[in-house]
Amino acid sequence: MQDNTYRHPCAGWPGRLFAALANCTHFANVRQAVLSRLPFLTLHSDVRDVVYVSWLVDAAAAQKLLPPGVTLWQRGGKTPFTVLTYRHGHFGPALLGPLRRLLPSPLQSNWRLYLDHTPPGAPDGPCVYFLKNIMDSLPHALGTRLFSDILPTHLAAGMTLDVTATQARCTIAGGAGSAPALEVQADITANQGLDTHWQQLFGNWHDAVAFLACQDAAIAHVPRNEQLVFGEIDLPVDLDQVLALTALRSDCSLLGQLPPVSTPFAFLVPKVAFKALSERLLSPGAAVPA
Repeated sequence: MQDNTYRHPCAGWPGRLFAALANCTHFANVRQAVLSRLPFLTLHSDVRDVVYVSWLVDAAAAQKLLPPGVTLWQRGGKTPFTVLTYRHGHFGPALLGPLRRLLPSPLQSNWRLYLDHTPPGAPDGPCVYFLKNIMDSLPHALGTRLFSDILPTHLAAGMTLDVTATQARCTIAGGAGSAPALEVQADITANQGLDTHWQQLFGNWHDAVAFLACQDAAIAHVPRNEQLVFGEIDLPVDLDQVLALTALRSDCSLLGQLPPVSTPFAFLVPKVAFKALSERLLSPGAAVPA
């Protein structure tokens, strides 16, 4: 199973303080006890420049990164592993309305695997498992750590996302912190083709994009109580607007644990309105065995 303990990218007492806050189980327990009794605060973001890069990886190796009882989607011993990196558009509470435009727009990267079915206690539907979450903003990284269980967030020492009319490039540097490393460079292309490995699983480019990009929910492991957290989202990706990418470089530090068995498959979602709709711990019947 993945270790998502937070380490700050900078040494010294501020970094130790931030790590202590991010990893504080007592605060998390109090927060969960309080917020679970209140209506969920819907979050909204006008996301743009979403760069998806996926690899087919060895399913047995990927299954080892998941808690017991959580089952991967796989075919023929292969399963997709996806990294998507994007820029938020004024990420914050939907109730702010037009005032949300005053909020910042951090970079974020989600690293995920795909589930065969949702765990007991969660509604059925397309669902992913969050392995890692990385942001370039300290307030947002700490905020998600302190006030949410669904995003095991790490602060990058450096993070870039550049999308032009012809290319897309994104990088993550972890430095001395716990953020994993990433470097992706890809050309925007008109070729909506799949290599043999991807074609065997999905048949065509459109169906592969739909499977990788269109989910209703996510789960993550909560180490402090060995339970699962379930979050529902609204992510209405317009498949007709998705652009094909040809990956020229795709280095990802987690691929050492997830040996690829295919070439990377990449595409770009120019924009999408994202909403986080709910978050809750699953019932003890869905808890991860100790």
